[in-house]
Amino acid sequence: MDAVLRNFKLIPCPAGDSCTKPNCPWQHTRDQNSPAAPAAQADGGSQDGDGPRKRRKVSSEPASTPAQPPSTEPEPSLAKGPVSPPPLKRKLPQHPNQPTPIATPTKPSPNPPTSSAPTLKPNQNATPQNSTPQHAMPQKVTPRQPETLNPRHLKTAAPAAHDFRYKALKLLHGQFQRLNDELKKDAKDDEQKLVLSAQDLIWLALDEEQRMATDKPSIYQNVIKNRIMAYKRMTPGQWRDERVAECKKKEAHATPGSKTPRKSVLGPPKVIQTGLTPQQEVAFLTHLHTPISNLSNWGYVPTPPSDKEIAKAREGEEASLGYEVCDRCSTRFQVFPGRREEDGALTSGGKCLHHPGRPYYPERVFGNPDKPARRYRCCQQVVSESAGCVSGNTHVFKTTSPARLATVVPFAETPANPLVPKDRAVCFDCEMGYTVRGMELIRLTATSWPDGKVLLDVLVRPVGEILDLNSRYSGVWPEDIVNADPWSAEKSSTPDQTEKQAGEGAAKEKRKKMQIVSSPVVARDLLFALLSPDTPLIGHGLENDLNAVRMVHPTLIDSILLYPHRLGLPMRHGLKMLMETQLNKAIQVETDGKAMGHDSAEDARAAGELVRLKVQEKWGAMKREGWSLVNGEFVPPSGKKEGALSEAFIEEGEVPK
Repeated sequence: MDAVLRNFKLIPCPAGDSCTKPNCPWQHTRDQNSPAAPAAQADGGSQDGDGPRKRRKVSSEPASTPAQPPSTEPEPSLAKGPVSPPPLKRKLPQHPNQPTPIATPTKPSPNPPTSSAPTLKPNQNATPQNSTPQHAMPQKVTPRQPETLNPRHLKTAAPAAHDFRYKALKLLHGQFQRLNDELKKDAKDDEQKLVLSAQDLIWLALDEEQRMATDKPSIYQNVIKNRIMAYKRMTPGQWRDERVAECKKKEAHATPGSKTPRKSVLGPPKVIQTGLTPQQEVAFLTHLHTPISNLSNWGYVPTPPSDKEIAKAREGEEASLGYEVCDRCSTRFQVFPGRREEDGALTSGGKCLHHPGRPYYPERVFGNPDKPARRYRCCQQVVSESAGCVSGNTHVFKTTSPARLATVVPFAETPANPLVPKDRAVCFDCEMGYTVRGMELIRLTATSWPDGKVLLDVLVRPVGEILDLNSRYSGVWPEDIVNADPWSAEKSSTPDQTEKQAGEGAAKEKRKKMQIVSSPVVARDLLFALLSPDTPLIGHGLENDLNAVRMVHPTLIDSILLYPHRLGLPMRHGLKMLMETQLNKAIQVETDGKAMGHDSAEDARAAGELVRLKVQEKWGAMKREGWSLVNGEFVPPSGKKEGALSEAFIEEGEVPK
């Protein structure tokens, strides 16, 4: 109640100066002119000092009272009890007998400052002229906190269970400790700085494990296993060289403005040493042939489709009236080969909203039993919550039926060719794009094995009108086809590497100018000139490449079947992942964060390297079983050639199956 009555002092008295009421709660002119009023108001009390104290008014406006010298006494503490709310900011009614206040202009300061020096803040200290600049002052290095041998917590989902990470970390640390102890025994005086302490070894193991778990989470288990095996085979001399390189890297980082590339988590590239000559390696491929007679359910075509099957597939196409299902967004649309007469369109259905990355299940977080939601690799969005992250100009489709593929370009078997060298194999890879006829061949590359020399690399004009070159994966862009020269035998020996040209002080890559052939049949004939039925044909996922070329070859070596997935077909390992895990090499690398597409020559050579690695492993296992190499022939342990009849079989009159 007292707080409400005190607010009346802000409102003029209705009776004006003629009011004779003692202790009137309203405002009067005599109260303002009274010398005791300011003191009473400053004390927070009423006019006569009998009323209760009111809380100090806090306002951002300057005080109307004259400035007082600062007091040395401490300010009273604020009240801790309940206080009344501040008065409402209402516009006060003007009383007829109350004079109107006149605003007095503020006088300028008689001595304005003339110095242009900046004014320092109260907590800012002046810097002397001879002081060291802030950027040149040495920074205080915070000492690194000691850690235990326990996997670090990651901001993202853990790539493996905690038990696996802990075991792998202990094995990695064990190899570091072994190499460090051996280096310590033989270290000279100038090499003592290369010897690491116990805590340094723990930090090194933790850093390596965290780097692999962060950079390569999808293949973390394979990468760290290969890394542990690499250190297990490492000699003290190699460890010394690695420590020297690491010290130089730290010194380069300490130098201002220096930039050192980040250490690769793949480790040093694996060197393949089969112990055989190139001709012997080709002869050994008979032990790695891929029989495809029982793989027709997985896309391999062992025999060309018959004429009856092709005719039936053509009737089905005519009955469908050109309706297809989009290979990207599963939308039903219509295709118009030769373009629609009304508007010249090739397809219906408008734009295609889709996800270029495949869906996957992220690894479970340790301690969380719930299964994570399925996400897309391209944008990490949940499958059920996103329709697409990329918009295409048109819908596309592909065909997998051999009979329907033969309606566009018929299949053909590899013809006999006595002119083909017997001491080489052929690696080949194809790139495909989308047309109104489905997915067609647009680039074909063949390299010799095992030397990797390019034998054939041409672009191909497809049969149907192009809908999408699929450049993100094929690596073939519209300007490549526009600028391509017609194929000729004289120009077919051009190098396959990109040309370099100087520009603005740095080397710039210029895309290779390729040659183009008129149809897939011409490209297939050029490939047939390099093969015979007995020539080993090497590739990764050969069923896709063979069906794109429409060829049937009896002697195949598929790296997908040499390195099978643990779940079996149709699950398979990608070529990029196999190169990283098996050979510590990176292929199909993005440029400046952008996917420039695959290089078919690089993919063909990569498949050939994986086959050479398998030759090394297979031949090593056979030698341990007792096989030997006699006069260029591989002899089994019994001393008989493989496939020869034994005496027991001859006596019993039976032939081994």
